[in-house]
Amino acid sequence: MADLKVTLIHSVAHRLPKQRKIVEALGLKKVNSSVVRPDNAATRGALFQIAHLIKVEEVK
Repeated sequence: MADLKVTLIHSVAHRLPKQRKIVEALGLKKVNSSVVRPDNAATRGALFQIAHLIKVEEVK
């Protein structure tokens, strides 16, 4: 399975508390910060919840 590189492209200010918690749980801090996460169902579900705030790329 490949990994996913997740980049925060919009601020979490003025967002729902649930969305803020998801961003924090993924390890994203500031705008333009990136993390690499495994591509599994749990990660995909979290990314779907905040898809409007992030950019996702597949890395090998």
